[in-house]
Amino acid sequence: MASISLSGVEIEDTHAEGFTMWGGRIIITASSEKWANLAATEATGFGTSIIRCDCEAGIERRLISDETPDGRPGVAVMFFGRTKEKLYWSMLDRVGQCVLTCPTTRVFNGLPEGDADAMLDSGKNLRYFGDGHEEETSLEGIPGRFWRIPVTEGEFLVEDRFGARKGVAGGNFLIMGESQEAALEASERAVEAINGVLLVITPFPGGICRSSSTVGSKYDFLNVSTNTPFCPTLRNSVPGSKVPEGITTVYEMIIDGLYRENVMEAMGRGIKAAIEVEGVKKISAVNFDGRLGKHKLPLREALEFI
Repeated sequence: MASISLSGVEIEDTHAEGFTMWGGRIIITASSEKWANLAATEATGFGTSIIRCDCEAGIERRLISDETPDGRPGVAVMFFGRTKEKLYWSMLDRVGQCVLTCPTTRVFNGLPEGDADAMLDSGKNLRYFGDGHEEETSLEGIPGRFWRIPVTEGEFLVEDRFGARKGVAGGNFLIMGESQEAALEASERAVEAINGVLLVITPFPGGICRSSSTVGSKYDFLNVSTNTPFCPTLRNSVPGSKVPEGITTVYEMIIDGLYRENVMEAMGRGIKAAIEVEGVKKISAVNFDGRLGKHKLPLREALEFI
């Protein structure tokens, strides 16, 4: 397969294979950055991969007071589910268990109805925790309907409905380094660059996946397994290895977004940041000939964003 050379790094002329998932976005605010961050971290836990998690989740960005509906510190959080119904339950459960319980928090819809494919009643149905004492309300200067739910701290405020739309999950690229140190530094820089792109998340730990997976397995009870062609320790023992000689470490950057263009921009910015690290030798991507999803995300196109 042909390659592109950029800053002395080989970039394989291939594509990432994305798939459709329903995505939602909420804004969590609190009395301080500390509590907003804690609530967001809890709400996005165990949300790396739809393979075994109920959803893929992550912090999109942290918001200053001027960027939030109620003028308090906040965090924009995104969730992605296989179906609209599964996304509804994930948002209901995670807000109910991880944000309602967190001191001083409020929750606002972060995807306006005009940009959404559907509106989910996650906030509306969370009101039942109030045991009949919940109150529907409106906020001056803030559009939308809200619920005041009594809690022992005082009250929890949550917006009635959350926007959801069909997004693109599984955008990715691989960073191949001649040492673990080089590959990890490049991946960290890539995450930092991706974090500057709106409406995307990198759901894996620290935004980095060290265990790229493939569709299928030799075991009939598994539908995924380790991506052997990209495992450096298997380079000389499995047919069709895609690990060049001298490469010791491969990290996969996985990106979910509400819009294809944002995912492509994130891929491009991440690649640009990664190839600036000495010791990075090649950039590639993971695809499965359409077995995973219909979205083709070419690396060559992603580079147009840099």
